[in-house]
Amino acid sequence: MTPYRHSAFDPRRTDVEVLLIPARPLTPAHWMWHWAQRNRHCRIVELGMWDEPHRNTWVNKLNLAIGRSERPVVLVTEDVAALALAWWVEYERVGSQSPVVGAFVVNPPDVDRPGLDPRVARFGAIPRQEMPFRTFVVAHALGDNYYQRAIMRLTRDWGACPVCDFAQGPWPRGWAMLQSVLGLSLDEPENAIVRPRPVREAPLRPVHARTRGRAGLPDPLAHVVWC
Repeated sequence: MTPYRHSAFDPRRTDVEVLLIPARPLTPAHWMWHWAQRNRHCRIVELGMWDEPHRNTWVNKLNLAIGRSERPVVLVTEDVAALALAWWVEYERVGSQSPVVGAFVVNPPDVDRPGLDPRVARFGAIPRQEMPFRTFVVAHALGDNYYQRAIMRLTRDWGACPVCDFAQGPWPRGWAMLQSVLGLSLDEPENAIVRPRPVREAPLRPVHARTRGRAGLPDPLAHVVWC
């Protein structure tokens, strides 16, 4: 894989709005719901038409949500909502002047095997140009080999950085990771989230989930596949 394009990280910023874009109706058990409830920087964007998504409708709703924000935007997508993001970049010809400063793409679908999820076919051939903003793709570590290869190809084409983790429950580690990799500082005073180490540049390498830190304790970002 080519080196990650965005190598210079900005100082930690607090002026962003995090748009949470689910691919299905949220329940109180979902991590996006938890993030939205605990932090004023987060706003949920419901695209609707969950079982039969319409590509242009989803893209238009995403574009409207981004346009309404009065602050720089970080996009957090789940599952097939990532495809709306890719098409938004394609349709809007997003460039360096975009209000979007970063994206956190969680568990995108296997676009190489659209038959696994009939919703994927509704988006057509997925745009694969490099994202014009800092992008991280978080994939489930227990996906089969076909899924892992598909996600790595998609990540490479998007010029993104691959990450492995389990997005489930409140997922506080995901919230800490989002802030670390995108250079954010969004924790509310009452939130007790342990901050991970600052992001460092390193060659692409897989990291075992049970890797331990120097002091013999679990490394808070040992699940990250750095690039």
